[in-house]
Amino acid sequence: MNSFQPHSSHWGAFSGRLENGRLEIRSHPGDPHPSPLLGNIPAIADSPVRIRRPAVRRGWLEGKPGHEQMRGADEFVEVSWAEALELVSKELRRVYDVFGPTAVFGGSYGWSSAGRFHHAQSQIHRFLNVLGGYVKSVNTYSSGAAMVIIPHVLGPYDSVDRKSVTWDAIERSTELLVAFGGMAVKNTDVHGGGISQHVVLPKLRGASARGARFALISPLRDDFPADVNADWLPIIPGTDMALMLALAHVLVTEDLHDRDFLDRYTVGYGKFEDYLLGRTDSVAKTPEWAAKICGIGAEVITDLARQMARSRTLITVSHSLQRADYGEQPVWMGIVLAAMLGQIGLDGGGYSYSLGALGNIGKSLLAAPLPTLNQFKNPVTDFIPVARISDMLLHPGEEFHYNGKALHYPDIRLVYWAGGNPFHHHQDINRLRRAFRKPDTLIVHESAWTSTARFADIVLPATTTIERDDIGAADRDPLIIAMKRLIDPVGEARDDYDIFADLSRLLGTSETFTEGRTSKEWLAALFETTRTALAAAGHEAPDFETFWRQGELHLPTKPDKGGPANAFRQDPAASPLQTPSGKIEIFSDTVDGFGYDDCGGHPRFYPPRAETEDARFQLHLVCNQPHQRLHSQLDYGGFSRSTKIRDREPVRINPADAAARGITDGDIVKLFNARGSCLAAAIISEDVRPGVMQLATGAWFEADDPAAADAMCIHGNPNILTHDIGTSKLAQGSTGQLTRVEVERFSGELPAVRIFEAMAFSADGR
Repeated sequence: MNSFQPHSSHWGAFSGRLENGRLEIRSHPGDPHPSPLLGNIPAIADSPVRIRRPAVRRGWLEGKPGHEQMRGADEFVEVSWAEALELVSKELRRVYDVFGPTAVFGGSYGWSSAGRFHHAQSQIHRFLNVLGGYVKSVNTYSSGAAMVIIPHVLGPYDSVDRKSVTWDAIERSTELLVAFGGMAVKNTDVHGGGISQHVVLPKLRGASARGARFALISPLRDDFPADVNADWLPIIPGTDMALMLALAHVLVTEDLHDRDFLDRYTVGYGKFEDYLLGRTDSVAKTPEWAAKICGIGAEVITDLARQMARSRTLITVSHSLQRADYGEQPVWMGIVLAAMLGQIGLDGGGYSYSLGALGNIGKSLLAAPLPTLNQFKNPVTDFIPVARISDMLLHPGEEFHYNGKALHYPDIRLVYWAGGNPFHHHQDINRLRRAFRKPDTLIVHESAWTSTARFADIVLPATTTIERDDIGAADRDPLIIAMKRLIDPVGEARDDYDIFADLSRLLGTSETFTEGRTSKEWLAALFETTRTALAAAGHEAPDFETFWRQGELHLPTKPDKGGPANAFRQDPAASPLQTPSGKIEIFSDTVDGFGYDDCGGHPRFYPPRAETEDARFQLHLVCNQPHQRLHSQLDYGGFSRSTKIRDREPVRINPADAAARGITDGDIVKLFNARGSCLAAAIISEDVRPGVMQLATGAWFEADDPAAADAMCIHGNPNILTHDIGTSKLAQGSTGQLTRVEVERFSGELPAVRIFEAMAFSADGR
C-alpha cells in the first residue's frame, strides 16, 4: 500500500500509509487545529510492547493452588489460538453452568476504537448477552456524579451534557464565561468516535476578539487557553462549592438575582435561600466565609458576582469538579447560580455541564442516525456504578446504596475485559490489585502489554484500529469516514469480532452472534441504516461501495434552536423539563427523600472528607487528564514518550513548595501518602497554585516489586495515591481527581522503567 488511505481516531480524522516499513500520518485537511496526539499512532506498527500471540498465565494454566495471588507477578506461556479459544470457551461454559450469568462481569470502557463496528465495548456486550447476560457497570469515571444528579434536577443527562449551549452561540453572544474547573483545550482534542474539526480554540478566540471575558476558577493556570486571557482565580482544590455559595450570597443580599425567573421556572428556592443566608444552620455563606475556605479574596468574589449579574453570563462546570468528594454538589450548584441569574435558555448564557470536556460537545446535532451495532438486551439486572469495581470484587454480597436504592454486590467468578485499562481509570491501585486477585479467572483482549493485560490469566491479542476496516462516525461530527486498514495485523492479532465469532461457534451461539455476516458485510449492513435515513430526508445517500470508494460522507446537521432550555424558557407549561416538577429543582423532594447524610435535598457545602494523615500530607495533588495521550492509550507512542523525563511522568510543583523541600527542576521525586507512592520527574512551575501539585493520569502502572502487596509505581501513575471511595451514596462516582500527598527528592538507585520493553515468556514445559 503506497497511497494515503482515510482513517479516524478518537483524537481526529487522518490518513496514513505504510512506506518502507514506516507508518506515515497526515491530519485531515479540513481540521483547523489538529491534535498532536496523532503523533502516537506510528508506534502501533512496530512497538515491542504489542501482544503478538495468545498467552496464558502459568499459575492459572497449571491450576496451582492459590494461583490467583500471583496475578501481576506470574510468568506467561504463549499458546496457539486453538488452545486459547478452547481454554476460554471451557471456562465460560463452567462459570455460566455452575454459577450463572450473575457471576460474570463484562468489563469494557468503550474507548478502544473510533469505529462503529469494531468497538470492543459493543462486541463484548453483544457476545455476553447472547451467552445469557452479565453484570454490567453504569455511568462513567468522567461524569459518574453528574450523570445521577442532573436527571433529578434539570432533566435527562444527555440533553444537558450535550445539547445546552453551542460554540456558535458563545462566539456571538456570551459576554462572561465563568469556567468552574477550567476549560483545558487538551481535553477537547478527543471525542468518542472521532473529530473531523477541532473548533474549540478558534471559537474561544472568536468570542475573545468580540470582547467576551473569561473567569478561570482552577488551581492550574493553563486550564484555559493562554491566548484568550482569562482572569485566573487560583482556588484551593475541592472548595468550588464554597465559592459558588458565596457568589449566590452576593446576588441575594445585593438584590441581583432574578426573582421572576426563580418563581416561574424553579421549585424549592426558598429552602435553599434559608440555607444560603444561614437561617437553618446559623452560618451565612458570605464571601468572607468562603474566602477562608477557598483561598480567594472576599472582594474578588463580590466583584465576580456583580459582573455575572450585569453580563450575558455562561456558567460551565467541568468533569473534574464532580470527580471529587461530594461531586454532585458543584454540578447542582452551577445550575442554581445560572437560575438565580435568570439566564438559562438565553443565547450564549445560562449553564453548561462539561463544555470543553470533549471535542464535539457544543456542536450542532446531526440530522441522520449513525451506524450502530445492536448489543441485544442484557437479561441480568445486577449492576455496579463503574467506579465500584474493587468494592464488588472484595466484598461480594455486601449492601451498597445508589440513587435511592439499597443494592448488593454480586459474587463475581469471571471477569472478561475487552477495551479499556482499569489500571488507568481506577483509584487506589494497590487495592485494585488485591481486588483483581479475587475472581477465578480474568480474560483480557488487548493489543499491548498494558498493566491490565499483565494482570490477566488469559490474554488474547486484539488488532488496533489501523489493522482493520471500519466506519468512523461520532455524534455531532458531520463527517463519516471509511476507516481503511493501514497495516496488516501485528503478529497473530485478530479482530475482537473474529475472536468472539470463533468462541460463539465453540459455545453454540454463532448464528445469533454473527447473523451469518463477515466483518465487511456488517459494515455494509450498518451503513444502510444511515443511508436509508438520508435518502428518506432527500439528502445525498450513496450506497456502501460508493461511500467506501469516496472515503468520506458529510451528514446534514440540525439548526441551532438553543436546545431544551430554550423551549422551556419560552413556555415552561408547553415544554416542561423532564423532572418530577417539570421545572428546575433547586430543592429536590426525591433526593431529599433518600435520607442520605452526604447528599441532601438542595446543594450545600460539605467539608472534604478528613484524612487521618492530613497533618503529614500537606500538598493537594490534582490528577487530571493528560495532554499527551487519551487516557492511557498509546503511552508507548512517540508523542507521549517525548514528554517523559528520565522515563518518568512529569509532575508540576509550585516554586515555593519545591524550594521548601529542596527540589529542583528535573529531579526525580517520590510522592507518597497512606495508600502508596510513585516516582515522577519534577517540573517547577508558577502555573500551579502554591500548595498544589499536578500529575496527569495515564502512565502505565509499573510496580517496583510486582509481588509486593503495597508496591510503588516507578513510572508515575497517580492512582496509586488516590482514594477509592464514592462521591456520595447518591451516585457512588469516582473521586480520583484530588488527593493529599507529600513529596521528597528520590534518593538511592533509580529503578529502570521496563514497561515498554518486549515481554519475556516462559517455555511451555507442560
